[in-house]
Amino acid sequence: MTNRIKISDSEYKERLKRAAKLVEQKGLDVLLVNSNEADFSNARYFSGYWPIFETSGVAISADGQAALLIGPESKAYAEDVSKIENIFMLKEYRESADPAYPELQTNTYRDVFRSIGLKGDKLKIGIGGYLVTTLPMLDGLRQEYPDAEIVRADDIMVELRSIKSENEILCLRESFRITEIAMDNVIKNISPGMTELQLVGLAQQAIYENGAEYEGMPMYVFSGKSTRHAISRPTHRQIREGDIIQLNLSARVDGYSCGIGTPVSLGKMSTYQKDIVEFALEAHNWTKAQLKEGVLASDIAQGYINLFKSKGKSENYLYGPCHGLGMIEVEPPWMETTSDYQLRKNMTFQIDTFVSTPDFGVRWETGAVITESGCSLLSNPLSKIHELMF
Repeated sequence: MTNRIKISDSEYKERLKRAAKLVEQKGLDVLLVNSNEADFSNARYFSGYWPIFETSGVAISADGQAALLIGPESKAYAEDVSKIENIFMLKEYRESADPAYPELQTNTYRDVFRSIGLKGDKLKIGIGGYLVTTLPMLDGLRQEYPDAEIVRADDIMVELRSIKSENEILCLRESFRITEIAMDNVIKNISPGMTELQLVGLAQQAIYENGAEYEGMPMYVFSGKSTRHAISRPTHRQIREGDIIQLNLSARVDGYSCGIGTPVSLGKMSTYQKDIVEFALEAHNWTKAQLKEGVLASDIAQGYINLFKSKGKSENYLYGPCHGLGMIEVEPPWMETTSDYQLRKNMTFQIDTFVSTPDFGVRWETGAVITESGCSLLSNPLSKIHELMF
């Protein structure tokens, strides 16, 4: 697939330039972003490198010099894939099994920072990926730079990643295209007696056959009472006639992830079930209609809550209407009643409509790009209520 959709080398270089400008504006000497295998996004955003078992980081100075930080076992791998040629192995980025590597000579943070032109000891170090930065990383920084000021700098990454480029949007559109194929394949092949995990297998087959590099998130296939789970994992439970099944499927394309969610009923829904499913779809479409450049995110979040109240569904509400979408299927910014930012053109969101009851839950979900006049969906609109007869 020589013509596959991907982020260009020139875009990786431009990202470093933009980051360096923000490092300077915020009075930092260096931005250090950290990632792990599950949330690889910040380090991969700059380097194209996705760690496995180990963790990773990227250090960027105010003049745009950069280095990739990796664990001791990943040197050959990183050299083959990284867009950043300046690579250092640090024990702070080793895997959680905690090998000592007594025979291996590794680098230090001082080696890294010197390579990108930083001198002295009283540095101001901004940390991106604060929630996935480990104690060994912080201990290593403090050991090498006891006089440094270490501050949280996730705001830099949110600013860089919230507005998507043309290539990023193309990657997202491709991930949704592949996921729609997977969704069709699963719905076409569902039958009573299959397990949730067997349906996951159908989805995985489809995404890999059609060009995905990986799942965009763990596939959600929940049935019966487990559809109440906002976050969960599929099991060996056999699906049965009368079950509502919640499908949330995803594919990843060059680091960019999506999610498409829809409920499926094995048989005709009860009146109560149909009411909840139809209300969730109404709330999903209401949210889509609010998305437009210049709108205050908190206004949408409050209006969403008001919709639940007006329909007598307050007890079925769990969280707000949207979250950011990009390299991770759930990324900042969230859309909540405390969100004081305005929507901007080419921001991307998941319209994530989850409605829960004591007996079951449903989620309608897809992605959208903010435009001047509204939003552009990244998949076909969700509208079909599936009642499969056997």
